[in-house]
Order: sequence, then C-alpha cells, then structure tokens
Amino acid sequence: METLDLQGKRTMIRLDLNVPIKDGLVTSDARIMASLSTIQMALDKGAKVILLSHLGRPDPDHLDGSFSLEPVANRLKEILNKNISFQTDWLEGINDESDEIILCENVRYQAGEKKNDETLSQNIANLCDVYVMDAFGASHRKHSSTYGVLQYAKEGCIGPLLSNEVSSIKKAIDRPTAPVTAIIGGAKVSSKLGVIERFSSFCDHVIVGGGIANTFLLASGKQVGASLVEPEMVDAANKILQMENVNVPLPIDVRVAKEFSADAEATIKSIDEVSEDDLILDIGPETTESYCNIINETKTTIWNGPLGVFEFSSFAEGTRALGHAVSSNQGFTIVGGGDTVAVVEELGIADSMSYISTGGGAFLDFVQNGTLPILDLLEKKRGDS
Repeated sequence: METLDLQGKRTMIRLDLNVPIKDGLVTSDARIMASLSTIQMALDKGAKVILLSHLGRPDPDHLDGSFSLEPVANRLKEILNKNISFQTDWLEGINDESDEIILCENVRYQAGEKKNDETLSQNIANLCDVYVMDAFGASHRKHSSTYGVLQYAKEGCIGPLLSNEVSSIKKAIDRPTAPVTAIIGGAKVSSKLGVIERFSSFCDHVIVGGGIANTFLLASGKQVGASLVEPEMVDAANKILQMENVNVPLPIDVRVAKEFSADAEATIKSIDEVSEDDLILDIGPETTESYCNIINETKTTIWNGPLGVFEFSSFAEGTRALGHAVSSNQGFTIVGGGDTVAVVEELGIADSMSYISTGGGAFLDFVQNGTLPILDLLEKKRGDS
C-alpha cells in the first residue's frame, strides 16, 4: 500500500475491527487503534477510504443486529474526529458522494463470506479501485473478504499493519538473536503441535503451559490426576522431549484444586504429590522461578498463551510472574494471541513489548508455515503479471 498511487481512488481496506462490545459500546479499542495508521496513510494519499471488517460470528440467516459494526463506527468517529458514513446495504452499491470515511456493515452478514463465495468475492472487488488486505488476525482464513476478493481486484496489496506483522514475526523466527525462548500455553497439544514442533527446530527453550504442559508431564512419566490432558498426544509430546537441540522444561511444582472454579482453593504441590482428584491449574513458585531465570537470559522471546487458568486470580500467579519477566527482558519480545494480549494489557506491560501481534490463529499459522494464503496469492499474481 505504501508504494501505490491512491489519489482519488476508491480504496477498500479490509481491517480487523473485531472488538469486544457491551451495551452498544466498544470495551477495548486496541484493534481500532492499531488500524489508525493505515487509515491515515490512505487519507494522506488522497484515497476515498472504504473500510471493511468482520465482527464475531453472526448467523447470516438469523441476524438480529447484535454483531453490528455501528458501535465501531461511533468509536472511530470519536477517535478520528471525522464523520464516518456507516453503510448497511453496501453490497448493493456504496454511496461515496461525500468526503466521509465509509465503514461497511459486518462482512460476515453476507452468507457467502466464510465460504469464500466466488460471486461475493467478485461483487466486493467491483466496489473499489484498490483492495488493501490489512487484517492480519483474519489473514489465515480463505474467506471472500480476506482472500477471494484479491483474486478479482483491479489492484490488490497488503497494508502496513499486515506488512509490519509479517516482518516482526519473521525477525523472531528467521533471524532471531540467541538464546531464543518460546512460551506456548493453551489447552491442547493437538491444536498447537505444528507450532511447538516448529519452535523446537530453532528455539533453545520451549516452555509449555496449561493443558499442553499436562500432556507433556504425562509423556515424561508424571501423574496429572484429573487434569485436562490428551493421552493420544503423549507419543508426539515424547518425541519433542527427546529432541537434543531444545530444552523443554516441565513443572516441578504446581497449583492444584479439587474443582475448576474461581472460588476453588489453590494448593501448592510437588509434581510427584499430585493426587488422582487434583486439577493442575497453574505452575508453582519453584517452577515459576526456574522459568523466569530462563527468560532473564533470553535474547528473543516469543509468547503465545498463559501458563495457567489466568482468569482465576488464585491460578494466575505463574502467568503474572512470567509476564513481568518478559517485560523486564531487554531483548526482542513478541506477543501473539488474544488471551496473551489480554494478559499483557491487564498487567500493564504492553509498552515494554517489542511487538504485539493483533492475530492469534494467524500468528500461529504464520509461525508454523512461514507464509499466509494471501501472501502466496499476491506473489503468484505478481509473477503472472
């Protein structure tokens, strides 16, 4: 987008404005703020700016307005101090007679969006002179507004936010300064196995947390009681544990409870003391200290996912401590994933991170595969031309 002449051109920008809304008000505008530089760049280039985004997962056959982007339009108007033309029937034709920024209603209100419908993709492409894909958080999905439209757009490109995401992640995975540590939390090994394997190929340390750590503990011969675990992934976890080039430290003590509840009493136990009815919900203080020592010596840190049930205050200590260790680290630190970004924001450490990715699934897909569908598509189109 930086290199294109947009003067007077109808420039449709696909953003990620998928923000939380309560009682008709945006409760976190982080993704809106991240998009401002792209909008401003288009305005500075003299473009006729048309914004497109999804919000939530509405059912196109049963729309009730609960996933409308109108609150986003109102918040954008407050932030930019500019008139925002919010258009609901934009697919039938966009009214761009004024100089207002145009925000189209939720693209997922269109039945063919998530199916990458060819006709929808063509219709969107026909509404603009230039199509800019700048929604990194949705860039791993082949939907009409993220992938399909770029096949038919008169002129298509990526925007500065997506470009910056790609270059920042590449810096962390292609040209990292050693030692490199990846922190991977989450419920299931199966959903992040490819990413863990990718990290294991170039990281010095891979710290696993949450339900993922339970499966690795089981693979190492430890008992995890009634904790969330994937027995079918034990062999895959064991293969990673046997790799000689990477250290995968496992908890030596944990915080457990008898039930999965915010009010449950937390008990610290050695990993060898976990009983059959215990739920492992966080790492213990000795493990926390050990992991923080690793982070303190790290030059490149990649963090995706909390280490415990962070939403329960009694089981958030491990994640909090690790977050502050990452915050204090003077090396390159990159954070990705909605839950992790929420942790960073809650701890007030966002400003100390080198880069905070706006994507979760896209972040992991890019780490695992080294590319994204739209990047491959645009590269192919450039080659064909």
